[in-house]
Amino acid sequence: MQDLVEQTIDAQGRRGAVATKTGLRRGRTVTVNRRESPLAWLAARKLVTTRQNEAGERLQADHERAALGAAVTMRWSARVDGGSGTRIDPAEAQLAAKRRFDAAIAAAGPGLSDVLWRVVCAGESLPDSERALGWPTRSGRLVLTLALDRLAHHYRLP
Repeated sequence: MQDLVEQTIDAQGRRGAVATKTGLRRGRTVTVNRRESPLAWLAARKLVTTRQNEAGERLQADHERAALGAAVTMRWSARVDGGSGTRIDPAEAQLAAKRRFDAAIAAAGPGLSDVLWRVVCAGESLPDSERALGWPTRSGRLVLTLALDRLAHHYRLP
């Protein structure tokens, strides 16, 4: 699903407020899909390999299954239809995902796990991550690809 919005962009590439059709536009504008993750954005533009993208998606899935992010709504994980199918206990599934997530972050290493968590799990853009970590401009993608390579090796992806 897409949630396209037009935003202003300054000379340094930072996105600003949402541009309105009736309001004055200063500078350039860019159309942004607010539902697209930064990793999906990089993969769509062939800035990360398929292997790196798969590794990032696995990490993101474990992060979500472990419920490590902020809870915004009620959890509807319990079955209400009385089904008797064999399922893993939700608490055990959450703990297993947390163990997998912790092992993957540890495999990435202390210097690379920061950018991995920020971009893949928290959904922060690369420029925002670079600023938050105090890195030079345009260095984040190189470090992120190294982290995703280590992650792919951890997951034993071909």
